[in-house]
Amino acid sequence: MAERMEDMTHMAKMRILAIGCGGVGTSAALIARRRDFFESWIVADYDADRVTALVDRLDDPRFRGVRLDAGDREAIVAACREHGITHVANLVDPRFVMPIFDAAREAGVHYLDTAMSLSRPHPTSPHELVGIKLGDEQFEQDAQWREAGLLALCGIGVEPGLADVFARYAADHLFSSIDEIGIRDGANLVVDGFDFAPSFSIWTTIEECLNPPIIWERDRGWFTTAPFSEPEVFDFPEGIGPVEVINVEHEEVLLVPRWIDCRRVTFKYGLGQDFIDVLQTLHRLGLDRTEPVMVKGVPVSPRDVVAAALPDPAMLGDRMRGKTCAGTWVTGTGKDGEPREVYLYHVVDNEWTMSEYGVQAVVWQTAMNPVIALELLATGGWAGIGVLGPEAFDAVPYLDLMRDGYGQPFGIREMSPGA
Repeated sequence: MAERMEDMTHMAKMRILAIGCGGVGTSAALIARRRDFFESWIVADYDADRVTALVDRLDDPRFRGVRLDAGDREAIVAACREHGITHVANLVDPRFVMPIFDAAREAGVHYLDTAMSLSRPHPTSPHELVGIKLGDEQFEQDAQWREAGLLALCGIGVEPGLADVFARYAADHLFSSIDEIGIRDGANLVVDGFDFAPSFSIWTTIEECLNPPIIWERDRGWFTTAPFSEPEVFDFPEGIGPVEVINVEHEEVLLVPRWIDCRRVTFKYGLGQDFIDVLQTLHRLGLDRTEPVMVKGVPVSPRDVVAAALPDPAMLGDRMRGKTCAGTWVTGTGKDGEPREVYLYHVVDNEWTMSEYGVQAVVWQTAMNPVIALELLATGGWAGIGVLGPEAFDAVPYLDLMRDGYGQPFGIREMSPGA
């Protein structure tokens, strides 16, 4: 059964249910429209008007739309069966991971997401000990997905996702042994006309930045630190330059050590002091909480109020300027036995994504990766069953397709070891 279904992880044509018509969902559909690996792409969102607008914008008979609540497991199962879906692409924020993930397995279809199931901090020592980690709820079901012969490819956005592919490539082709794999993310993006306007979902940004950051070390396992800890200045390529980065909770730290032999894994992100100050203020006021509070007799989630009060990141592209960089910094011993330090990276310019696709750079860079992964699964470049991260697959077919098929080469910056 498992072997037969493993063969089905790649098909000549796919029928995809893509849940979410926000910035990432819109960008993914626009990118996929230029490719021919799928038979149909069902655009789904709880907002019927947003679905209709995206389908009209795509103007391609392969794309159809349905109204769908990402939190309604039964409705997702029904949509999979009605449309003969082979793969579900979860392109909404991570609070909906588990209903979509569970629905895909119940419907007997393969699954991808760009972020994993949510963590819950340790109840008594949140800044030292892990509680429930990112992705734990999904990895707990690995045996059931394997038994069903289904693939759940988790964390295949840009970070997590492309950064993990870089880690796999470095381990296989650049290093004989690895000391540290450190994801480093920075940008010089500016949003004109707003004092505070996140370029990605504020709901997700709060979750990542205010939860205790997680670190992995071979001799210690996973442990946590305080938010915004261990600042350092990292010099990003292609004109972005030096950016202060700090520890942030992120999936790569939970994914990389499962498949790649190394001594340490970290994730640091460039936020800027003004951004950090806003997040800390939201936390002090309790506006980062997801549990509803009563407002004039109506239960309201404070974090949802913050998200509703801010501009939609998907609508900021024409006000944004600059570049965003996602990458993986690796130290260790090279294939020649000498110390080596490299940064593998991908940079996107907002001016280019707006002129080429009409979407802003951060969501476009995230969306490119699940589309590439779907194409690799369709053509047999990647295949597998169970709950897997990008590190479980060969990086070369991915990076070749990204360069040759999608016009997106990656860079490798050689650095001075220990400098």
